[in-house]
Amino acid sequence: MTDLIRLSAAALAEKLRAGEVSSVEVTQAYLDRIAAVDGAVHAYLHVSADEALATARDVDERRTAGEELHPLAGVPIAVKDVVVTEGIPSTAGSKILEGWIPPYDATLVERIKAAGLPILGKTNMDEFAMGSSTEHSAYGNTHNPWDLERIPGGSGGGSAAALASFTAPLAIGTDTGGSIRQPGAVTGTVGVKPTYGSVSRYGLIALASSLDQAGPVTRTVLDSALLHELIGGHDPRDSTSIPEPLPPLVDAARAGAQGDLSGVRVGVVTQLQGEGYQAGVQARFDESLDLLRAAGAEVVEVSCPHFEYALAAYYLILPAEASSNLAKFDGMRFGLRVEPSEGPLTAERVMAATRGAGFGDEVKRRIILGTYALSAGYYDAYYGSAQKVRTLIQQDFAAAFDQVDVLVSPTAPTTAFKLGEKLDDPLSMYLNDVATIPANLAGVPGMSIPNGLSDDGLPVGFQILAPAKADDRLYRVGAALEAALENAWGGPLLDRAPELG
Repeated sequence: MTDLIRLSAAALAEKLRAGEVSSVEVTQAYLDRIAAVDGAVHAYLHVSADEALATARDVDERRTAGEELHPLAGVPIAVKDVVVTEGIPSTAGSKILEGWIPPYDATLVERIKAAGLPILGKTNMDEFAMGSSTEHSAYGNTHNPWDLERIPGGSGGGSAAALASFTAPLAIGTDTGGSIRQPGAVTGTVGVKPTYGSVSRYGLIALASSLDQAGPVTRTVLDSALLHELIGGHDPRDSTSIPEPLPPLVDAARAGAQGDLSGVRVGVVTQLQGEGYQAGVQARFDESLDLLRAAGAEVVEVSCPHFEYALAAYYLILPAEASSNLAKFDGMRFGLRVEPSEGPLTAERVMAATRGAGFGDEVKRRIILGTYALSAGYYDAYYGSAQKVRTLIQQDFAAAFDQVDVLVSPTAPTTAFKLGEKLDDPLSMYLNDVATIPANLAGVPGMSIPNGLSDDGLPVGFQILAPAKADDRLYRVGAALEAALENAWGGPLLDRAPELG
């Protein structure tokens, strides 16, 4: 079964369709792998073995009966714990939701279940998706499978680590400022942030509503395309959902894998490279540009001058929206309830006791910052100014995409740092998202693919950005670069990861 868990989701799907293996066998192989190595990795907060095997048996019976099934039917999947799942605990990595079992499914979970993908469990994350390292989970750190003393990225480090440790072939993540792409970069996996509104946010536990976007976490570009097409598309229950179909993502990935990028103009963002980027990260990026040129792409420099203000704008907009979204966690309606140990039992005192006990330090820090930014006398100076900067960043993207088809940069400025290294320096932690944040502020899609190892032997990511609703460009360029890299390496980068267990 060791070889089975190392297959891509697309290859597994082919074996399932051909009857070479059953979904029960595949699902059990992954559950066995979780039991063997997740004690060291801690990618999962909850494993739903019985539910996953029940789905697998149902898919096998329907396939045997000759029923036409979704291409990914029977391929297991893991889901980030910020996505609600009926009957399965959903905590958003926070004590304030410990033990909460939702009475409904998120739209993307409904689509996953309807397609017959067994849900292996819920993956670990920074509390309410606030963090870049998964060290802010109330339930303990997730560890990077490449080096268990290092972070797996965040906030979706659990989903990325599940892929990199071969405890899931597919996973769902969410990306508010890079929480799919940055974990992908530091774990050697593929992560995609779709165009804002192209994958339903109904059933996501909100952090910042104008920034949050769910997307695929996988080991190959084609796997991401298959999962993206499954979960994407219009949802009338989400008021921000785009009422248009997705472009043909799987076709774009298959076309890109042929290796021909003739006629494609690739823009290298001047502001997202150079100073502050680890030498090995920059070197792998430059080598990847050479591969794109060899595939026929034209590579040019593009300036996006307002990107340098993106980090500051983001860390005003996100906390402001978070302080509003998290106000509902008050000990009155659901989740944790803590009553004061002494004094009168008033609603205000229960709320204060509950939020004090239920939220971690990073969440409290951002709530306080966001509440201050929205307060009377400061709204225009802080939140209002940040929104103006957001508009300038959107204009930078528009001008850039008038010149090129896609923009590229390193996904993160460094490789995975050691656990605990930046916990006492929040600003240093925030800087890890400097290259990914602009896409969220503008709502454009982004992809990170593994493009080698830095000089320290750790994975590096290559980021591709495309115009809104042109997600297919990510898949064409990403698949072409992936094919060129794997040809040079003689196989996937994850084949070079240390063996666990």
